[in-house]
Amino acid sequence: MDYKKYIAQKIKVVGVSEEEIYSSIAVPPDTSMGDYALPCFKFAKVLRSSPVSIAQKLAQEIAADDVIAKITAVNGYLNFAINRGSFVADTLKTIEEQGARYGSSDMGAGKTICIDYSSVNIAKPFHIGHLSTTVLGSSLYKIFSFLGYNVVGINHLGDYGTQFGKLICAYKHWGNKEDVDRRGIFAVNELYVRFNSEATEDMEREAREYFRLIESGDKEANELFEWFKSLTLKYVDKIYERLDVKFDSYNGERFYTDKMQPVIDELKAKNLLKESDGASIVDLEEYGMPPCLILRSDGASLYATRDLAAAYYRKKTYDFDKCLYVVAYQQNLHFKQIFKVLELLGNDWAKDMVHVAYGMVSLEDGAMSTRNGRVVWLEDVIDKCVEKAYAVLQEKNPDLEDKADIAEKVGVGAVIFGALYNSKIKDIVFSYDKVLSFDGETGVYCQYTCARARSVLEKAGAFVAAYPAGYEAEEQEFEVVKALSRFPAIVKDAAEKYEPSIIARYAVDLSQKFNKFYFDCKILAADDGVRELRLCITRATLQTLENSLALLGIKVPEKM
Repeated sequence: MDYKKYIAQKIKVVGVSEEEIYSSIAVPPDTSMGDYALPCFKFAKVLRSSPVSIAQKLAQEIAADDVIAKITAVNGYLNFAINRGSFVADTLKTIEEQGARYGSSDMGAGKTICIDYSSVNIAKPFHIGHLSTTVLGSSLYKIFSFLGYNVVGINHLGDYGTQFGKLICAYKHWGNKEDVDRRGIFAVNELYVRFNSEATEDMEREAREYFRLIESGDKEANELFEWFKSLTLKYVDKIYERLDVKFDSYNGERFYTDKMQPVIDELKAKNLLKESDGASIVDLEEYGMPPCLILRSDGASLYATRDLAAAYYRKKTYDFDKCLYVVAYQQNLHFKQIFKVLELLGNDWAKDMVHVAYGMVSLEDGAMSTRNGRVVWLEDVIDKCVEKAYAVLQEKNPDLEDKADIAEKVGVGAVIFGALYNSKIKDIVFSYDKVLSFDGETGVYCQYTCARARSVLEKAGAFVAAYPAGYEAEEQEFEVVKALSRFPAIVKDAAEKYEPSIIARYAVDLSQKFNKFYFDCKILAADDGVRELRLCITRATLQTLENSLALLGIKVPEKM
């Protein structure tokens, strides 16, 4: 049962919708005040009365029943105490019935969401700066799929630009096929770094010519490019598999080269394209933005040109209800310009384009640059976390079987959780010790809580679910169940705000409440009836934590 909805249906305020009342109902920080509360301050203007009077009047109008045990008015708040016995039974039964689907819904049925994330740059290994876009986009993919949406994951490959002419030039001068075949993308990246530090003017001209050859369809130039591309995708696919990331489309910048002209023609037809110092722009000054550059003075296209073409293609191909771009906040202006140009072109769906901005990730020694070679590869970060996880497991539980597999799940989970725990817009300084803590606000802590709950259930053996009639749940029990009941709303909130951290923080909160319950309340040694109820709470917690972590892309080991 949705208790908030049940309560909202009981409250009648003239001039205020049930939906507005529902969204206003909150959980009080002090549970002695009640289980749910409605602040009446926002109704004062509509009803021309004080919040205190409104709360008192509503308290008199609403009768207690089998669900609502008590209604009180305190300082402008309408507080509700619910029948704990029925609430606990109802919540646990719902989780038992729904299992891995608990928290899901069909709210997205018939709707499509495109999510552009990760965006591999061909011939460049993933560094830690790619972590956020990859795991944030992947988590949003899982969350929206869980809510019934048709989700299209798009990896907008960075596979167009003069850098590929530079790469071919570098390979021609210094490359070795055997070395590239052996070391793959890392050998290719070294050639790119070397070009940027050692290239002569003649080589720069040569690189521009190689890029022209790629564009004109030259066989050798394109074979080299496709080779570099295949090496890149082979490399990143291994990382994606470890991070539980998937895509439905790998259409990158190059895919849109023959789809830009119709957009340019439409801009011209609607008198939006203007000349400025030889370049073609869309003037956005009246909207408080610098001009959006569409074509350089030499006629070359830019990111904006290709992104506009991609937007049209995605709308035509997928007819999306929302199109999300999971890209760092440094591109805020770029996407504001793109969305505004689409709007000026008369597309009402421009309002459905969303830039999901995020902060930067770095290690303690700061930022990185592929060009000068100062990078921290994401693969190395994952490997180091897995190694450290193995060492911690060896110390805590030397007899644990399948330690390598468990360490992989713990280490990879620590990396993902570390990137998703804080609000997406915050910059993150990645710390191995923090993300691998068994006691902190970490993925490891949540995984360990799952292992603890599973251990209790294994020791209990088979049992029949029981919800003792008239049983007044103890505070620790009720706090866990109340947290469990919030999960569907948490998932919906995370989707509406494009914020997986809401689920990550919920997982930590639920873990903390369960561990308090575990230490304060006897489970296996409890009296009959109460024992089975507490085992039901344990099983429901395990299921809900597994569901939460799955939406983040984190696997749960059987033991730890």
